Amino acid sequence: MSDFDPYKIEPYISNRFSKIKVQGVYAALLLFYAFKNKETPKWAKNIIIGALAYFVSPIDSIPDLTPFLGFTDDIGVMMFGLVTIACYIDDEIRKKARITILQYFGTVDLDDLNQVDAKL
Repeated sequence: MSDFDPYKIEPYISNRFSKIKVQGVYAALLLFYAFKNKETPKWAKNIIIGALAYFVSPIDSIPDLTPFLGFTDDIGVMMFGLVTIACYIDDEIRKKARITILQYFGTVDLDDLNQVDAKL
């Protein structure tokens, strides 16, 4: 007999997808607020535009309809953009992004947001 129990795996998958969703929106908000910051240089704003455009683009290297895999390339491009412009993401930008994400989702696990911040 197999130890596979579909009733135990569904909550795990749902929880994992929820984390990816929150982290992805938080990363997009960090990019958005960095773009709006007047101190962010033009070259960094070009990277932000490219990363956000890829995130919302219907043309994708891995279709977003594919569970989990579809969002990995989007998150990867956004994280590349964030790491590239990390020196322009200050505490004020993080604060604005956190306030906005709390408005969108209500309550979130702050560890999910801290995981994104830790990569910067």
